[in-house]
Amino acid sequence: MAVPPGLPVVIVGGLHADARRAAVARLLADVPGSVVLHHDLATAAAGTVVRTIRDASGILDAGEAPLVNDCACCALREDLVPELERLRDAGGTRLAVVELWDSVEPKAMAEVVTAGGLTVTGVITAVDPALVLPYLGNGDDLVDGGLAAAATDQRTVADTFARQLEYAPVLAVADSPEADDEDRELLAQLHPTARQVSIGHDLPAELAEPADDGLTVPTPRRRALSPLAQAALAGFDVEAAAAAQHPACALLPAEADAHGVSTLVWSMRRPFHPERLYAALEDLTCAAARSRGRFWLADKPDTLFHWDAAGGALCVESTGPWLASLPDAAWDMVPPVRRAAAALDWHPEHGDRCQHLVFTSPGLDRDGLERLLESCLLTDAEYAAGPDAWQRLPHAFDTLLEV
Repeated sequence: MAVPPGLPVVIVGGLHADARRAAVARLLADVPGSVVLHHDLATAAAGTVVRTIRDASGILDAGEAPLVNDCACCALREDLVPELERLRDAGGTRLAVVELWDSVEPKAMAEVVTAGGLTVTGVITAVDPALVLPYLGNGDDLVDGGLAAAATDQRTVADTFARQLEYAPVLAVADSPEADDEDRELLAQLHPTARQVSIGHDLPAELAEPADDGLTVPTPRRRALSPLAQAALAGFDVEAAAAAQHPACALLPAEADAHGVSTLVWSMRRPFHPERLYAALEDLTCAAARSRGRFWLADKPDTLFHWDAAGGALCVESTGPWLASLPDAAWDMVPPVRRAAAALDWHPEHGDRCQHLVFTSPGLDRDGLERLLESCLLTDAEYAAGPDAWQRLPHAFDTLLEV
């Protein structure tokens, strides 16, 4: 596989720091002429972010970037593109590896690099399979563990790890002796479309060249790119990646059940009773290690709601209107991928309005979870009363949505 012209940029992130560092080290070893750019946000309390550039031999350059608006992550954004441009203009760099600090999420950085006119050829999240469930179940705030990117950072370990994992099309997987079949199955079900590449792969053998006698002899002429390097250079579509995270058209996991891990996909064409769903939120949130999707409240028929739960915490937010609620003239302003996703699942009466929630966890009580979800829907009598009556139901989510 040829390396693209210009300066290819691969973003490597993940809260599993040991796995991330190992993945970066492999890329340095696999791609001669590669360098790593890293911003250490741990020094933000002192008012600066430390930047280092290194290759396989060690540190080539180090400097500091001042905080921007007391935000370490903002300083990273301001400093990242100029440093990459400097590497590009100096020449000689075959691959720029942006190693993100622990809690920095790849989506924002991929969009910053692309907006700066540079080419992101890959986004990789490094993962230790043995740590997937502990991190996904960790509801602690990042600030409590010294992992916050700003003083106002309100993210948790679990939701940050989930986004890091689910955004990247490639997972660099550590060969962890502590990981078992359940751990690996959980990782596979959480992100079934990801390409998994082992960090501990053997380096490829040098290419052989035929000798005059017809035999083959090794030659140091060149070496094939490793699977991890190939993934780093495979290409990345920032717009498609962003669309894949939107609840209206996200590529959510499919039904699965193996090695003690299950994924339940629950879809219905009847709205939730807002008060009954609100009363069940805690039980639903704690029913699975990870749950996500979109849902429809009877008292708010025009609003598409996003469900995003990990670590025992749930985030519910409005993400705009269902397409069925828009006038025809407004459809031209909707991205094609959104229109296509709605068309695939269009209902003659309700349009794209639906419940589509996905729950993934070891030991998932599928039957109990389905019963609980169904109990939150409108009853036959409530449904028959029609949309005007639905909007007079208690607006139980109003306080939650204002937070």
